[in-house]
Amino acid sequence: MKVDVLVAEIGSTTTVVNAFKDLDTDHPVFFAQGQAPTSVLEGDVRIGLSGAIEDLKKKAGIDSLEYDEMLATSSAAGGLKMTVHGLVYNMTAKAAKEAALGAGGIIHYVTAGRLRRTDLAKIKEIQPNLILLAGGVDYGERDTAIYNAEMLRSMGLKVPVVYAGNIENQEEMKLIFDEESGMPLYNIENVYPKIDELNVEPCRKVIQDAFEDHITRAPGMEHVRDMVNGPIIPTPGAVMECTKLLYDCIGDIIVLDVGGATTDLHSVTEDSDMVSRILTAPEPKAKRTVEGDLGVYVNRYKVIESIGEEKFRQEMEAMGVDPDKTLETYKAIPKNEDEIKLVERLTKEAVLKAVERHAGAIRYVYGPSGRVTLAEGKDLTQVRHIVGTGGALTRLPHRIELMQNILKDNETGMKLYPGDGVDFLVDNDYIMASLGVLSKTHREGAIKLLEQSLGIKFPAKRFADQQAEQFSAVKELQAMQAERLKKEAEREEHIKAMEDMGYDMTEYRNPEPVLGNVSKEEYEEIKREALAKDRSMRKAVIDLEQSKKFAEDCERAMQDAADAHHGSGEAEYDPASGKIPGCKHECKTCSRIHCQYRNTNY
Repeated sequence: MKVDVLVAEIGSTTTVVNAFKDLDTDHPVFFAQGQAPTSVLEGDVRIGLSGAIEDLKKKAGIDSLEYDEMLATSSAAGGLKMTVHGLVYNMTAKAAKEAALGAGGIIHYVTAGRLRRTDLAKIKEIQPNLILLAGGVDYGERDTAIYNAEMLRSMGLKVPVVYAGNIENQEEMKLIFDEESGMPLYNIENVYPKIDELNVEPCRKVIQDAFEDHITRAPGMEHVRDMVNGPIIPTPGAVMECTKLLYDCIGDIIVLDVGGATTDLHSVTEDSDMVSRILTAPEPKAKRTVEGDLGVYVNRYKVIESIGEEKFRQEMEAMGVDPDKTLETYKAIPKNEDEIKLVERLTKEAVLKAVERHAGAIRYVYGPSGRVTLAEGKDLTQVRHIVGTGGALTRLPHRIELMQNILKDNETGMKLYPGDGVDFLVDNDYIMASLGVLSKTHREGAIKLLEQSLGIKFPAKRFADQQAEQFSAVKELQAMQAERLKKEAEREEHIKAMEDMGYDMTEYRNPEPVLGNVSKEEYEEIKREALAKDRSMRKAVIDLEQSKKFAEDCERAMQDAADAHHGSGEAEYDPASGKIPGCKHECKTCSRIHCQYRNTNY
């Protein structure tokens, strides 16, 4: 039997192999799945991979299996252990952390500012697989990142370093992490190039490339390339890749992955216009959070602590379940009805807490000008699809109802949660991680397999295509600009060719503006006359306006004088004679300040 691709998910305890065929047709097939214990700790990952393939053949009822390509995701060998170091925690350090999480890294330590001796001791204890170093906006602060780089080199860890800080430091980084250091350097774009601007995607890609280089040298993984001939990416990173693929097809989305040890939440969504105006700090479009205390088996007692032990007991007893006995018998996968009820309650708490920690919220700030409304964190109000994956949300009987509780957990309306009208979907085949890495080489096949696993049909016009059409006007302007630049380049080439032939092309390089066929001198004379005429016209207009104002003021004064004598028994002002009846010629004390006969020589 021959298939197109095998995708191996190499976990800490279990290795799962999924087989896919007919990927380049309109009807790709998820053929079969096999699993076996992971053998990394035994010293050779190939043992577990071979065991999973044998299990797959047994389940499919075939004697032999051939494949063209084998891809892999891995969280074995400790996964991608990382430490992250930036300048300011809420700026460069946070941006670097978002990049690492989105790439599938497991962040063990984050620092801001200069590294201290206690920080160095902590890093040495962690023994990270990769170090992410950032700090400073482009062409901003430089010294902290350089100091931290020198401190990290002095530790002699011999692990890759990704530098994603101020681009002015890149040459310095090459000098610090030279060949003698034994620390391979990846210089990339700044994750925080400007204030309030995130640029995490380039960093995520490089982290995954660095992971692939590292994982093949990890203990027990040295021979993985003997079987895997395609990409190897971290398992959480593969789920994020699949989430992005879903976004391209159906739009703003959340993917919840509730596992035995942790709960991961992936979201790909744009901020709404209303929220983006009041956000205090930028958030990445694609965001992942990992809740290490929200596992439904390994960390079940921490989840119970989050619920409240007394409340948990009351709810279990109300369902007719003995919590102590059930917790004692529960081993990773629920086997009976009582254990299923227990795990469903733990899953509900894990889902609600994970979303609460991932999402942003509205808050009020009071200052001299009164109350101001601000938004902090990730805006999920645009989300229209919530997908469940992982063991709990793909196998529990009430998985849809568990996710629907998210919408009920926003009584105050202050949380930036999805609104009504959300679709809830389930990764029924539990293959999102496999499809994430499969999309690297067979994108269209992965999309069709996603439709099958989710049980829906994607729109004929994909969301990404609709978004692209909205920017058609911008593209048209860009095309016009490109055409103009092309013509300018062609003209420049022609002028240069003529100069090479000996012609003087100065006037063509610096053409003077002309009107019709007039000469340069005539043009200058016309321009001077026009300017002079313009100045004289403006002066005439000003003089006319001043004359009109003076006449209006005189007329108003005479009228006021006439009004003052009207009805006093005296004769009215006679414009013909220019005399004002009753005038005693006492100008010094007279109130008629606008009188044309007023004597001001006193």
